[in-house]
Amino acid sequence: MWKIIRPDSIAILKNRLVKKSLARYFSVMQNYKPAKFIIAKNIPAKFSKNDSLEKLWKEHERIREDFKKEESQINSHKNLNTLPSKAKSFLDLKIEIANRMLSFCHFCHHRCGVNRLNGALGFCSCGAKLSVSSIFEHLGEEAELVPSGTIFTMGCTMRCLHCQNWAISQWREKFHKLKLGDVAEEIRMLRLKGARNVNLVGGDPTPWVKHWLETFKHVPLNVPIVWNSNSYYTPETSRLLSGFVDVYLLDFKYGPANCGKRISNVINYWDACTYNHLEAKENGELITRVLVLPNHLMCCTKPISNWIAENLGSETRVNLMFQYRPEWRAREIPEIGRNLSKDEMEQATQTAFQAGLKNLA
Repeated sequence: MWKIIRPDSIAILKNRLVKKSLARYFSVMQNYKPAKFIIAKNIPAKFSKNDSLEKLWKEHERIREDFKKEESQINSHKNLNTLPSKAKSFLDLKIEIANRMLSFCHFCHHRCGVNRLNGALGFCSCGAKLSVSSIFEHLGEEAELVPSGTIFTMGCTMRCLHCQNWAISQWREKFHKLKLGDVAEEIRMLRLKGARNVNLVGGDPTPWVKHWLETFKHVPLNVPIVWNSNSYYTPETSRLLSGFVDVYLLDFKYGPANCGKRISNVINYWDACTYNHLEAKENGELITRVLVLPNHLMCCTKPISNWIAENLGSETRVNLMFQYRPEWRAREIPEIGRNLSKDEMEQATQTAFQAGLKNLA
C-alpha cells in the first residue's frame, strides 16, 4: 500500500545524490551492513559502576576514537556477536553514562541540572520513565525514509510557539509509560513488517537518550536509527549519539539572530545547531530540515542555506519545508501569524540554489 501512496519512496532509490549522501543508510536498510548500535554492542568496554563519571567519559572517548576503524572492518553480520555474554560493551558504557546524567540532567542546552531519578522535572517535564505518545509506520517523512517506524515521545527541549505537535511537546494529550523491553519488541515488529528504519522523534527525543540507548540493547535485529531532533542538545549528548545513530534528521530552525529566543524560548540556538550538524556529518549521515517561516527569509533561511553549503557541502541532503501553518500560539508573534506566500516559497528555493545547495528533498 505504501508504494502506491508514496511512489517517490521507490524512485528515490535511484537518485544519484541521495544514494551518495546516504550510502551507508541504504546499506543498513537493505541489511548489507549492520547498524551502528549493533557494532556498539560488539565493542568491549572496560568500566565499573564504581568508576567516576570522568573515568567513564575517558573510556568512552578512547573507544569513540577507534569506532570508525572498527566500523570499517565490519562488513556483515557474520563478524558480530563475538563478545562473551558477560562482557560489557560500548553500548553498555553509553547507558551507564546516560543514567548518571539523569541525576543532574544536561542532555539539552537548558542544562536544568535536576535529578530526574528522584522525580524532579526540568524544562522538558520529562521524568524517569519513557513516556510515549504513539508508535506507527509513518508514510509522511522524506521519501528515502518511508515507510518509517516512528516513535513519538512526550516532551520537548524547545517552546516553539508555532509547534504543530504541541499536544505532544507540551504534554497535552494522553500517553503511555512503556517498559523498554516492550518498546524494543515494537521496533522488532515494525522492522519485520517492512519499516526502513526506526525514527526517534517527539516533541524531541533528546530528554530520552538514556532510555533509547537501553531500549536498543534489547533490539535483536538490524535496523538503522534515525535521530529526528530539533538540534538543541549538548556536546555530551552528541558524544553519546556517536556510534549509535545512523542518520541524523536535524532541524535547522533559526539563523544567528535572536529568532530562537523570541519564538522558541531558547538561547544560543545557532551555536548548538551548527555544532551538532558538524558532529552529525562527522559521526553519521545527515538530512537537514529547514522549515521556512513567513518574514524570516533574510534572517533565517538565507544564512542557514549559506552555512550548510559552506560547512557541510553543497550535496548535503536538505529538505526545504514549505508546510508551515500558524499552529498553537503562533499568532502571538505577528510576523509568523499567517501561512507562507507563493512568493516566499519561490524566494526560499532561489536562495537555496544561490547558496549552491544541490540535493534538495
